[in-house]
Amino acid sequence: MEKISEGDFEIAGTVLIAEGADMEASVLTLDAGDSVPWHYHSEITDYFVCLEGELVVETRAPRAEHHLMPGQRCAVPPKTAHYVHGRDGTACKFLIVQGVGAYDYVAVRG
Repeated sequence: MEKISEGDFEIAGTVLIAEGADMEASVLTLDAGDSVPWHYHSEITDYFVCLEGELVVETRAPRAEHHLMPGQRCAVPPKTAHYVHGRDGTACKFLIVQGVGAYDYVAVRG
C-alpha cells in the first residue's frame, strides 16, 4: 500500500467519510510501525473508534493509555497532547471524528 503524507509523518491510508460545518470524520489505516506522532489541537476534540486491530491512544497531562479493541472508543480534548499507534507497533484501522474549531496540528516533542 502506498504511504500517504499527513504533515510531518506518513500513514498507510486515510479516507474522508463525512465533512460538515461542525465536524469531519475519516478512517485512518496504520501499517505495522506507522503512528501519528505526539501532537495536540488548539480547539478541537478528537474522537477515536477502533475498527481493526488494537489501537493505542496515549495522552499527557493527564497521562493515560487507552487500549481500544474494535468497537471501543475514547476522546481526547483540546490542548491534550496525544500519540496514536497500533499495540506493539502492529497495524490497525480507526475512525476519527473531529469537532468544531481550528484543527491546528501542533507537533510535540516525544
